[in-house]
Amino acid sequence: MLAYRLIERKRDGGRLEAGEWRALVRAYVAGHVPDYQMAALLMAIFWRGLDRSETAALTEAMLMSGASLPKAPDGLPRVDKHSTGGVGDKVSLVLAPLVAACGAQVPMMSGRGLGHTGGTLDKLEAIPGLRTALTLAEASAQLEHVGCVLMGQTDEIAPADRGLYALREATATIESIPLIAASIMSKKLAEGLDALVLDVKRGSGSFLPELDRVLELARLMIDLGAERGTTVIALVTAMDRPLGRACGNALETEEAIHALRGDGPPDLMALSYALGAEMLVAAGAAGDEEEARRRMEIAVSTGTAAAKFAAIIEAQGGNPSVIDDPAILPQAAECELFAAPHRGFVAAVEPRIVGRGVVALGGGRTRVEDAIDPSVGFVITAKPGDWVDASEPLATIFARDAAGVALGRAALTQAIRIADEADLPLPLISHRISASGVERYSRT
Repeated sequence: MLAYRLIERKRDGGRLEAGEWRALVRAYVAGHVPDYQMAALLMAIFWRGLDRSETAALTEAMLMSGASLPKAPDGLPRVDKHSTGGVGDKVSLVLAPLVAACGAQVPMMSGRGLGHTGGTLDKLEAIPGLRTALTLAEASAQLEHVGCVLMGQTDEIAPADRGLYALREATATIESIPLIAASIMSKKLAEGLDALVLDVKRGSGSFLPELDRVLELARLMIDLGAERGTTVIALVTAMDRPLGRACGNALETEEAIHALRGDGPPDLMALSYALGAEMLVAAGAAGDEEEARRRMEIAVSTGTAAAKFAAIIEAQGGNPSVIDDPAILPQAAECELFAAPHRGFVAAVEPRIVGRGVVALGGGRTRVEDAIDPSVGFVITAKPGDWVDASEPLATIFARDAAGVALGRAALTQAIRIADEADLPLPLISHRISASGVERYSRT
């Protein structure tokens, strides 16, 4: 009866009190509220929204539904980064070892692919033997020993979010700003962070394409962090084209390894350094952005960042030799070039279509229980604004068979548009949001 009354009230535009959110979340985790009722509430929230205090109460209830990662009183500053999701976004694989190599603890809790976007856990698990299903005790020990852990959400952390996350995907309520914020922050606050940096995507390939909604989400998460004493900074970044070149789990992991050696695509390197500088400064591990960037560049050039990734991989049961030999990663059976049909400017590389193409090849999921093929995907060298000649290679398709190559070709034919002119793409980083407000991003 509790759930029924709350659904009814939210359906009619009313609000729920903090105690009601706590009671509802406890009952849901205990199995006393069925999924169909929680799904109805999610849809009511999608249409009616939550105010700030409701979102804070839901976040707190989800956080308190499980345990948190303990922090030693004399430990290193602890910081994490979260992306709202994109295509070709392998930044987490670069940032976590890079920032850890510069003197901060990085407990990075990530997810799997959702819709057309890739998932950090799926990319990591392309590395032979690597485990992401770690207990809190294992994660805590690895943080102390290695300085970084790359893990999935455990049954111990925010168990309410695990159920709600799956229901949001099944009920088409993913794009609800308060639900996105509560989901992200309940997990991140459980990591015991000093600071959190958000990579909030905008553009056609993001879950929230419009800038005003992106800024709304960022401000909300900054407020939620402040209420728990955690500094939160957000950068608004472009997702009107894929990030980097590789799209697909093993391909993106390989590209991240190259980036840790300083040989990544320019956009991936620029975004990794920008986010990493924010992380190190916000956590107090660097005095300013100039110092932070200098330390990161040294960690890359000396091999320290790549060595840190190898140590993380080994600690989690994976084969660290992949750092020196990425060919250890799963390899696609079929590989074929995709060329420009005629000369002109690359007017668009539509990330949503590219992401759906990876899913069609077998590199993503349409159902939670689907197995994925980590070897498939695309390496797209064409960028919006490039001039190309007829028959010039634009991308490479990696597939498990000839039928997959055909699917990949069809996806790229839709995604890559050649025209007589091309509009300017979105700036890689357009805005920085903090507790002080919103500013145009002007750093180079």
